Amino acid sequence: MNTATTQNPALPEDVASPESLVHAVYDAISGPRGERDWNRIRSFYLDGARLIPTGMRANGEFGLKILSIEQWIEGARELFLRQDFFEVEVAQKVDRFGQIAQIFSTYECRHQADGPAFMRGINSFQLLHKDGRWWVVNCFWDNESPGNPIPEA
Repeated sequence: MNTATTQNPALPEDVASPESLVHAVYDAISGPRGERDWNRIRSFYLDGARLIPTGMRANGEFGLKILSIEQWIEGARELFLRQDFFEVEVAQKVDRFGQIAQIFSTYECRHQADGPAFMRGINSFQLLHKDGRWWVVNCFWDNESPGNPIPEA
């Protein structure tokens, strides 16, 4: 049984399509300084889902972390309590086959909803349609850097 379904039921409009699910992810993590609706966020992710930040580290080496949703929440909570944070999708490419979808979602991070971006990158969402709704299986991302610019496409 999927505990996300029983403990954190999703809003039907959040999980109706791959696109609505990605929109809901951005909506749920964005907002003024303070707590987020962690149960809403949990409801997006299939049991065992992973969040995987990648990219260059301060020491100049490439690295990645593989996090559960609870590990990600633990790390993100402090950031969200300290500052306003808005992650906004600026481009999207969807590939879908049967019950799976892959979405490359280009994002900008801002301190005000309509303010300038302080960071950009691409999220790679792997999604699954199961039990009449869409789930995030993995969210894998990399931030833009001088040596890793966002492609024109």
